[in-house]
Parts: sequence; structure tokens; C-alpha cells
Amino acid sequence: MPNYRYLGNSGLKISEITYGNWLTHGSQVENDVATSCVHAALDAGITSFDTADVYANTKAEQVLGDALKGQRRESLEIFTKVYWPTGPAGPNDSGLSRKHVMESINGSLKRLGTDYVDLYQAHRFDTETPLEETMQAFADVVRQGKALYIGVSEWTADQIRAGHALAKDLGFQLVSSQPQYSMLWRVIEDEVVPTSRELGLSQIVWSPMAQGVLSGKYVPGQPLPEGSRATDDKGGSRMIQRFMTDDVLTRVQELKPVADELDLSMAQLAIAWVLQNENVAAALVGASRPEQVAENVKAAGVTIPAELMTRIDEALGDVVERDAGKTAEGAPQKRPS
Repeated sequence: MPNYRYLGNSGLKISEITYGNWLTHGSQVENDVATSCVHAALDAGITSFDTADVYANTKAEQVLGDALKGQRRESLEIFTKVYWPTGPAGPNDSGLSRKHVMESINGSLKRLGTDYVDLYQAHRFDTETPLEETMQAFADVVRQGKALYIGVSEWTADQIRAGHALAKDLGFQLVSSQPQYSMLWRVIEDEVVPTSRELGLSQIVWSPMAQGVLSGKYVPGQPLPEGSRATDDKGGSRMIQRFMTDDVLTRVQELKPVADELDLSMAQLAIAWVLQNENVAAALVGASRPEQVAENVKAAGVTIPAELMTRIDEALGDVVERDAGKTAEGAPQKRPS
């Protein structure tokens, strides 16, 4: 069973392993598997579920809503997000304008089959909408009872600070940040984490396994496993590319003795590692098979001794990305259409 951690300075507790349904849904077979994975998460004691309106162009929310039907709503924490294009991608179908935020929350609630979400997140920073407009819209969403808490995703430390100040003036608070974070991708450690700690935000981190690379399944010089992220021509292979060098893959294999010492799989070690950071409230973990969920949950509650944390750092060496500027570098410069 996963433990529970407070989300930022709020009184909300979430499961430290949170189920993320960033999957491509479409066929009934995929939807049936997705539903089985959600039920496996519930069976494993996971109560927190993360999705977004853009995933599979709104279908992922629908699948999650259907999978959670019949569950006691008060026993769940449901998170979704707004920013990326949805629908036919018209001029107002993306971004964080008041129009798009208000329409998006209503669409998300309908698809999820609920009156409110526990956490509503700005999926990226919108350079084309005044931050005051966005924060006022979020304040209204909270006052209308459509979202209980507000968070952000992949915002820089400066953007978090500016958003936090406006939120405070408007009578609500930002409680979370959802960045990429793993043993290989530590760009939040120097700026985002200290700022969040100071202001009362927690991290809900995505890709703790670095797109599956930290599971150890990609071996240098060996063929890519069939059906893996690295062979996915729908975008998965592009996202994983930065980690698919012989140097990175060779160093990742050196983590196996550390995992063995803790009686963990390499995937479990990767999830447990991000949870050692006290500013991390939850690791987002998806699944393509129900049995993966039960395996991932075994990373909960693990304490990695300091000497093994040092060994991990030594094994990975200079392949770790630490540049705080990567958050801004990877952000959209204009609203997508």
C-alpha cells in the first residue's frame, strides 16, 4: 500500500504513488486494458489519479471517468490539466485565457463524470495571456467549487513565484508543481524545488523512470524490446531519444547491484529514488498492463540509505542533466494551435 503525503501547505493528502493515464486510447481493447489498470491501482491502495484534457484529445479523461464509475468519490483524488489544444484546435482551444480555462474545466468535469476535480493544473505557462487573467479564472473555478486546489506543470521558479503572489492576492494558493524528475533528469533541484519549498508547493513528478530507460530494459548494443517506448512511432521514441545513448544506457546498467541490494527491481528503485526528495508528494506512474501497477507500488515506503544514494550518483556521473535552464528551454514560446 502506498503511503500518503500532504500536497504542499494544504491539508490534502494524496497517495505517494499516483496513477497517471497518459496513454493513447482509441480501440476498445486499449480501453479495456486501461480500465483494468485503473482497477488494479485501486486494488493496490492508490487513491490519486492524474490525467489531462489533451491526452488522446480528451479521450483519456473519458476512459478514466468510466473506469472510476461506482467508486466513492470522496475517497478519490482526481487531477486534470488545461493548456494544450483540444477539440478542433481553433484559436481559443488552447492556452490559459479565461475563455479556455472556463470552457475546459466544464468539459473535463463532464468527461470525468464528477462535479469537481481535487486538483486543476496549468499544463504549461501561457506567454500570450496575462497571468492576472489566468489566476483570476482559476480563483473563480475554485470559488465555483469546480476545483478544490490549483497547481502548475513545468513552470520555472520565477513563474511559480509570480503565480503564487497573484493567487495569494486572490484568496487561494498554488499547492503543486508537476515537472519531469528522475535520477537522470534533475533540472528542478536548483531552483524549482527551493522556491516551491519556500512558497508551500509540492512536486508531483512525471517520468520517474525516464521514459522507461531506468527500468534497465534497454541494453547497449542489444535490439530494442518489441512494443517498448523506444519503438513507438507515435511520439514515444522522440521523447525517449535523449536518454538512448550508449553512455547513458551503460551507466544505468550499473544501478542493478544497488537495486538488488534493496531487493527492488530497477524500475522500483527509480520510483523510490524520486520519493526520497522531501518536496516530492507523489510519483506519477502509468501502466500498460495491470500487473505493472502492483509492481510499481512496491516502491512506496522504501528508504534508500545515504551510502546507496551516493553510489547511484557515482554510477550515473556526468550523464545526469542538472541545468535549471532546461525548464524554460523546453517550454512553448507561444500558444500552440
